[in-house]
Amino acid sequence: MNPIKLVAIALIVAGALGLLYGGFSYTKESHDLKIGPVELSVKEKQDVNIPVWAGIAAIVAGGLLLVFGGRKG
Repeated sequence: MNPIKLVAIALIVAGALGLLYGGFSYTKESHDLKIGPVELSVKEKQDVNIPVWAGIAAIVAGGLLLVFGGRKG
């Protein structure tokens, strides 16, 4: 399988997952404080929303790459 088809499939899968889940969240650790033996850190939960148009655009781009990406000349 050539690299263009792999990218096309990855775009389609990523777009579909973006539409299904609508976003993702991750935990970010910050504000480290060390005073002697005491350590303090704060964990913040960050949310990233994926717009619907971005998911649809990824699926369309992947489909176009899959159809037209392998053609030469």
